[in-house]
Amino acid sequence: MGMTMTQKILAAHAGLASVEAGQLIEADLDLVLGNDITSPVAIKEMEKMKGKGVFDKDKIALVPDHFVPNKDIKSAEHCKCLREFARRNEITNYFEVGEMGIEHALLPEKGLTVAGDVVIGADSHTCTYGALGAFSTGVGSTDMAAGMATGKAWFKVPGAIRFHLTGKPSKWVSGKDVILHIIGRIGVDGALYKSMEFTGDGIQNLSMDDRFTIANMAIEAGGKNGIFPVDDLAVAYMKEHSKKEFKIYEADEDAVYDEEYTIDLSSLRPTIAFPHLPENTKTIDEIREEVRIDQVVIGSCTNGRMDDMRIAAEVLKGRHVAGGMRCIVIPATQAVYMQAMEEGLLKIFIEAGAVVSTPTCGPCLGGYMGILAEGERCVSTTNRNFVGRMGHVGSEVYLASPAVAAASAVTGRISSPEQL
Repeated sequence: MGMTMTQKILAAHAGLASVEAGQLIEADLDLVLGNDITSPVAIKEMEKMKGKGVFDKDKIALVPDHFVPNKDIKSAEHCKCLREFARRNEITNYFEVGEMGIEHALLPEKGLTVAGDVVIGADSHTCTYGALGAFSTGVGSTDMAAGMATGKAWFKVPGAIRFHLTGKPSKWVSGKDVILHIIGRIGVDGALYKSMEFTGDGIQNLSMDDRFTIANMAIEAGGKNGIFPVDDLAVAYMKEHSKKEFKIYEADEDAVYDEEYTIDLSSLRPTIAFPHLPENTKTIDEIREEVRIDQVVIGSCTNGRMDDMRIAAEVLKGRHVAGGMRCIVIPATQAVYMQAMEEGLLKIFIEAGAVVSTPTCGPCLGGYMGILAEGERCVSTTNRNFVGRMGHVGSEVYLASPAVAAASAVTGRISSPEQL
């Protein structure tokens, strides 16, 4: 019986010739990731291990990104914990303010994740790195502690769902619309503990930023991970950003998939997830009522990369944010911030009446830099719109692409660029 991409990677890291869905394995880890919220818990667990140090100071990445620059005393204490642990253990990949970015944009940019890797992170959106052909998944803080100490993790080998992508998306349709369409189709538990494996000639029409976005939100369908085949574009990205050796795995022709879906990218329309679940989707054409909004957020580990900045700027150029609206733009990393500045995008944002923030997760999890009050509505390029996700339990979050978010900032209601 053949294996999927994910199963081949896990088998190799477990030292096994083959694995099958449901099998319990112990796999070697190429990278262990933590942030300023999850790492302090893991560090306290490690302290119980009686002096046990980290397994490899080069294979741990610590990224303070959720509440930085520190918004209050508690967040400052969390970051202090992280900083001191990194110093004690001489962690190579600790990223201080000024060097940091949102973790899931930063790590590929820094070349720390490549094809064939097994990566765990104490953050649910660690599945992002599947865009490069890696197996990456989120874990709890105690699993992170064990991973930092031993360099190993236990996994139940996931079954798989194949999404066969064909065609080319139209002008204002991006990776965010693709993954929202999929989640709307299968539901937030439609891929529960499954590997979401993307195939098809349509992939060549998706940029790396599109792929990062799609893999990032695999968890919003319940997926264990999302993963793309490694093509020339992915290889070029890794060679540009990383010095690490990578290994390309391909699914066997007789690999077993629990379900298969075919999606024609050319048929997709700008898609919005209404409150309070990512599966509650409507295309822009299906929205009959006027949905007035108070705030727009363009950023996050899902949509804060260069493609996202450029698309938002294209929509906002020569236009202005609607009266009474707040538009917050958050480049995902310092490199994205710098590139956006050099291309004149920040000037476009500011002239349009938006504010530009230092890289941070901030408003995505209701942290800071854009908390919602009762009754307020926000169109956001983030990944979750649960009750109270971005502030008051009586607020509402609508998930959308940067193109839709920027257009909505201009009109003050949910809109697509075609409607401007």
